[in-house]
Amino acid sequence: MYNGNRHTGINFHRKFMFEAFRLAEKAFDEGEVPVGAVIVQENRIIGRGYNQVEMLKDPTAHAEMIAISAACATLQTKYLKGCSLYVTLEPCPMCSGAVVWSKLERIVFGAADEKAGGCGSKFNIAQNRELNHTVEIIQGVMEADCSWLLKEFFSKKRD
Repeated sequence: MYNGNRHTGINFHRKFMFEAFRLAEKAFDEGEVPVGAVIVQENRIIGRGYNQVEMLKDPTAHAEMIAISAACATLQTKYLKGCSLYVTLEPCPMCSGAVVWSKLERIVFGAADEKAGGCGSKFNIAQNRELNHTVEIIQGVMEADCSWLLKEFFSKKRD
């Protein structure tokens, strides 16, 4: 696991995390848990998603799953080798498994999920060497913004 700006620099990662954050804001506005995700290949967004669990009445309609499906459709392949996932919240175990099976190269996430994170906080599915693929993890990009949006959402839910 890595915190910081390996390879391309923090500003590069912030640029794509900002796009994921905009999708999280859309989820927030629609009453969904505010998580957004984009998948990037060669500096170009090839898949986007935001949580749509409530709208679709589908527990698998997480931002990451939707972005992975969109990216696979864009590339017409089941593997996303050389691609990076930017997501505002650490992927859950289901989404972490999908990341491994789709062979993404890297996960960049904002806020950690201490209760259900699948990329190091609770579990580390993405880097489990017993699986057929491991994924580089970069955490904490726009962490304060991503955490704030989640806290704001759940605060409004409790009111």
